[in-house]
Amino acid sequence: VQLQASGGGLVQAGGSLRLSCAASANIFSINFMGWYRQTPGKQRELVATISRGGTTNYADFAKGRFTIARDNAKNMVYLQMNSLRPEDTAIYYCAGKSFGAGSYDYWGQGTLVTVSS
Repeated sequence: VQLQASGGGLVQAGGSLRLSCAASANIFSINFMGWYRQTPGKQRELVATISRGGTTNYADFAKGRFTIARDNAKNMVYLQMNSLRPEDTAIYYCAGKSFGAGSYDYWGQGTLVTVSS
């Protein structure tokens, strides 16, 4: 499965962006879909995950501001980001974890989100 992330861009602090992740194949067979982010000099960190059944999990910094959703029929995953802060500036990656996989085994190329103050 190939993942293609899009929707990044430049936004002012307090603004919103919606990231999209398009999968090349049926994501219903993928257990978890997630968004990660990375800034230069820092490790990639989890933003949010969603199970095949729709159970979500968020990093503390994302709670109340970000919403992850998946549309299995369209093979799409989304990340709605509201109340963006300059510290949210990062490259955001879409990822998928197969059933039985110990870690995320599908990764898309990142999309850059820049939040200006």
